Amino acid sequence: MGLSKHEEFTLKDNKVSRFAKALSHPARVAILKYLIRSKSCMCGDIVEVLPLSQSTVSQHLKELKEAGLIQGSIEGTKVCYCIDPAAWKEAIHCFTDLFGLLTEKDKCC
Repeated sequence: MGLSKHEEFTLKDNKVSRFAKALSHPARVAILKYLIRSKSCMCGDIVEVLPLSQSTVSQHLKELKEAGLIQGSIEGTKVCYCIDPAAWKEAIHCFTDLFGLLTEKDKCC
């Protein structure tokens, strides 16, 4: 497999890419929406509302956590997940900047 050359792109481009990758699966979008509505929850609660196995949900939570969109704290034998507000604001800012690059007058077709 070839190198991805992430270092060849700006830090901001890499951040947008990291957030976009985390949002690229409908299960992860559903997890984020659930966490936003619930404010926080245990991993088991998420498994109950999604048509996925515990191991699959755990993999999706790992992706979201690696992207920085969620944070988790250990409580006994469970991990409590919630939205990371600072990262969420950063993601909003990154996507707003990206989508704001194109204006109505920039139409080319």
